[in-house]
Amino acid sequence: MNEREFGRSGQHASVVGLGTWQLGADWGEVDDKEALAVLEAAAEAGVTFFDTADVYGDGRSEQTIATFLSSRPDLHVLVATKMGRRVEQIPEHYVLDNFRAWNDRSRRNLGVDRIDLVQLHCPPTSVYSTDAVFDALDTLVEEERIAAYGVSVETCAEALTAIARPNVAGVQIILNPFRMKPLREVLPAAREAGVGIIARVPLASGLLSGKYTKDTVFPADDHRTYNRHGEAFDQGETFSGVDFATGVEAAAEFAALAPEGCTPAQLALRWIIQQPGVTTVIPGARSARQARANAAVGKLPPLPEETVAAIRDLYERRIQDQVESRW
Repeated sequence: MNEREFGRSGQHASVVGLGTWQLGADWGEVDDKEALAVLEAAAEAGVTFFDTADVYGDGRSEQTIATFLSSRPDLHVLVATKMGRRVEQIPEHYVLDNFRAWNDRSRRNLGVDRIDLVQLHCPPTSVYSTDAVFDALDTLVEEERIAAYGVSVETCAEALTAIARPNVAGVQIILNPFRMKPLREVLPAAREAGVGIIARVPLASGLLSGKYTKDTVFPADDHRTYNRHGEAFDQGETFSGVDFATGVEAAAEFAALAPEGCTPAQLALRWIIQQPGVTTVIPGARSARQARANAAVGKLPPLPEETVAAIRDLYERRIQDQVESRW
């Protein structure tokens, strides 16, 4: 699989990475054997970027990655984790002492002395404009606790504020055919600044797979049930903020655009990785089969212009008005 330089970090990441939220929690239960099989399948398919967070399964996702990588010392994988959502989301918590404590825990979970990339995990908006926060992150680099740092954001405005920071290596943002606003300003600004872009929620919580109908019921412990209206965290993280009924109808149109031999999910991922400025996309997977299918996108040819135009038309007709004013 092709790799791309990861912003200012001096590191590289496969164009298709692996998001491991599913391996921790919030998507229904995945047992340890299945979780390790997902990591193995992704690695064997050429994935060299794993994205996790200290809050995924309260550390389970980090620990699972550590277990897998300890059994495969031959692999070189850039592991990115996130911190800051195990406490109340107030700016006062984003200080050096807390960063050190959170970092200590993640390093124990991951079984490493230094973490490749640590990202602030969608903190309050004011945090992105606080000099002391980024001074503290610089200190973590100086102390060799982390190799590089970045941020995970909810909005384009937050992304632009972070990109202006001189030592931010990467910005993680929701980007998919149902969330196109970052194409206008965020990706060009990141390219100009040399900041990596991690595209998350690439399938709009599964909507873009084309598998769901308006009657689909998700388990009670799945965020697609309990956060559909933003009850637990930002609504934009669930179905990219799109109303489920509208999303299902638009996803059916999207699926019809998939070329022969390409699934709707692969169409979405291929669309993302050919956007100028994207470093890597991080679909999740609940099975080895899904992990292999996602990774296969790295070998697909670019989409033809007529398909790209049709995807844009669908977004503008069905989705744009729901999401652009909020994120």
